[in-house]
Amino acid sequence: MNLEGRILGNRYEIIEKVGNGGMATVYKATDLVLKRYVAVKVLRDEFTTDEEFIKRFETEAQSAARLVHANIVSIFDVGVDNGIYYIVMELIQGKTLKEIIVEERGPLPWKWSVNVAIQIASALEMAHRNNIIHRDIKPHNIIITEDGVAKVTDFGIAKAVSNSTITAFGTTIGSVHYFSPEHARGGYTDAKSDIYSLGVVMYEMVTGKVPFDADTPVSVALKHMQEDPVPPIELNPHLPEAVNKIILKALKKDPMLRYQTATELLQDLKMALKNPSGDFVEETDYDPTAKTQKISTQDVENMQKNSRKKEDNKFVAFIKEHKVFSVFIGLILLFFIAFGGTMLVLKVTNPKEVEVPNVVGSTREEAQQKIEGAKLKFEVSSEEYNADTEENHVISQDPAYLENYNKVKEGSTVKVVISKGTEKTKVPNVKGKEKDEAVQLIEDAKLKAEIVEETSKTVKEGYVISQETDANTEVNAGDTLKIHVSTGTEKATVPGVVGKSQDEAKKALQDLGFVVTVTNAEDSSKENGAVLKQSLDEGQSVEKGSAITITVNTYEASKSAKVTIDVKSYLPKDTTTNSVNSTESTSNVEKAANVKVTVSNNGTGFSKNDVSSTVTDTIYGKGEVTITISITGASGKTYYTGSKVINLNNTDSVTFKNS
Repeated sequence: MNLEGRILGNRYEIIEKVGNGGMATVYKATDLVLKRYVAVKVLRDEFTTDEEFIKRFETEAQSAARLVHANIVSIFDVGVDNGIYYIVMELIQGKTLKEIIVEERGPLPWKWSVNVAIQIASALEMAHRNNIIHRDIKPHNIIITEDGVAKVTDFGIAKAVSNSTITAFGTTIGSVHYFSPEHARGGYTDAKSDIYSLGVVMYEMVTGKVPFDADTPVSVALKHMQEDPVPPIELNPHLPEAVNKIILKALKKDPMLRYQTATELLQDLKMALKNPSGDFVEETDYDPTAKTQKISTQDVENMQKNSRKKEDNKFVAFIKEHKVFSVFIGLILLFFIAFGGTMLVLKVTNPKEVEVPNVVGSTREEAQQKIEGAKLKFEVSSEEYNADTEENHVISQDPAYLENYNKVKEGSTVKVVISKGTEKTKVPNVKGKEKDEAVQLIEDAKLKAEIVEETSKTVKEGYVISQETDANTEVNAGDTLKIHVSTGTEKATVPGVVGKSQDEAKKALQDLGFVVTVTNAEDSSKENGAVLKQSLDEGQSVEKGSAITITVNTYEASKSAKVTIDVKSYLPKDTTTNSVNSTESTSNVEKAANVKVTVSNNGTGFSKNDVSSTVTDTIYGKGEVTITISITGASGKTYYTGSKVINLNNTDSVTFKNS
């Protein structure tokens, strides 16, 4: 069935299929209400035809939805839409642990593997305290995010399936390679079964292979029940001894010889990271035969005597003659003797079964009354701080209360963990501390650090400016302490202003808080008025208020100007022998220049007003300009002109005078 584009429950729009499993198909979808991406797991049709299963599935999925933990994939919703049963979960970006193991093609680094195991054990600890057993822990159900966080998925689903009539399909829930012995034989499973499965996962991570493998699922199951695993250290000599012992203890065939709780396993895994060569893994002090060895010696002798009376000499002779057949018969006899003896022992010693009451959340006194009232023994295994459970109330119990799996032998002990309430702690003084040191002090005080970065002109970058809760204030352990950490003075990124006009460049820089200084230079290859260079490189992060110098081009393209001075036309009419020549000057014009032209006499025989004429003109821009000088003087006089090259960059003059 292709569900792409369909909307389930009038809320979840299916985008694309992202995976297939033995039980369900997983799709990426959009939550149209909360506007976020989610994962929608749609159950296969064969799992939806049984009413008992559907009821149990909804109950278990809703129970699993209560699990809120960093290492558990959150369940947001459970629903049905026209016969399509689905679960809405947190969408995780990453790979399954199985994919990582396959890609590596060999042992994974032991420290990385232990860290992953710690996260899985932490998830199991949370689930078991809430009376939820996974029953299908395997690498396929563990997602490793892009940040290296392990997320366990499918809590509660395996239980729903294993208790339904789905077995009629000939389907075994879970992978047989990760079954506990008790699970493989179809017996009672509890928290210790999850621990065994996690042991298999750890074994596979550090060796690259599962502890038991065979051609058929039945053969694998038999190995789980009958064979001891090869110690992982023999397959990976680099594995620390402590990790080797932890895995082997988790893989004990007798549940009573394993870690009894995920908490115990978690403690040893954390210790292995600190002291990988340490000898801290304790063997469980338990005799698996102690509870069944109540048959008397006389009974055993009578069983042996009765067995001997059945022996026939002729038959014995026949056995001796047919040795192969004798071995076969001997095995049959051993089986019946052993089986018959075991049944007799069980019959003699098997006490009445009673139901374990659910005491989680009850007060210590109420729990004791309920447990003893059920003809069981009450024992407080420990007292722990717990923010979610009121002081003097039960956090968890062992054996846990499990629906349809809550019967134990009369007189058995029920261990409970009692809450000490919310742990209190004092806020440390971290003001002025380096960030990493401050975070460590906060975590040592059993608090969480929240870092807010901000600029500061007085506190060095990377150091704490302030904390929002005063030092020595008593708060709840696990609370968050917000601290403000300096990023140094306020920074600004230098923009590129080369090629911009002076005004544009100044505005862009000043808007960012820079102090701008302008210098000039000439470059005939660049546009006049454009910025040629800047003292701080583009993209550089500097303190706001920094000075920056820009160099502006003041070169103007060459312009030709022609100055013509003509006095000849104004000479007296009787001048015949002499002439006055005009002067022409061409120069590069870069700015307006004032040109002054003077004609005057410097000889004798003239009145002082004979020749005196001055004209001043201003030359702008390009092109040609003519300056004409009017000459008045005595008739019959001869005039001469002098000449001079005009410097148009300055106010200058050309003087014409008589010789």
